[in-house]
Amino acid sequence: MNESRYQHGLDKLMEYTLTENRDISTHLKISEALEDIAPDVGKYIIEFAYGDIYSRSGLTNKQRAIVTISSLVTQGTEPQLELHINTGLTAGLTEEEIVESITHLIPYTGFPRVLNALTVAKKVFEMRREEKH
Repeated sequence: MNESRYQHGLDKLMEYTLTENRDISTHLKISEALEDIAPDVGKYIIEFAYGDIYSRSGLTNKQRAIVTISSLVTQGTEPQLELHINTGLTAGLTEEEIVESITHLIPYTGFPRVLNALTVAKKVFEMRREEKH
């Protein structure tokens, strides 16, 4: 394993990762949960996704979070969407920016996926608000 590539990816990943709340999904928790059956998946997330892709110049962390959220909404992947709404909030997106980004997708992906995504967003927002109290 290329330690510098892994560390570079881990450093970038931590810019998107909330560590105080144990109930909130993170890439690190996903990696740990899959360690026994797919130990390389965590390494791929950290080295490739965050080390190679998320670390590129040209977009801010907030912009990357919006792109990722939008892509996951169009794919209908709610578990990953929950994770990335959390990473978007950690990267500095507001609830309003997330809701508006999801709502903007109605003409492109349709009401069912947008409604499902907004339901996920509502759940994440409520979890994050509870964390602050």
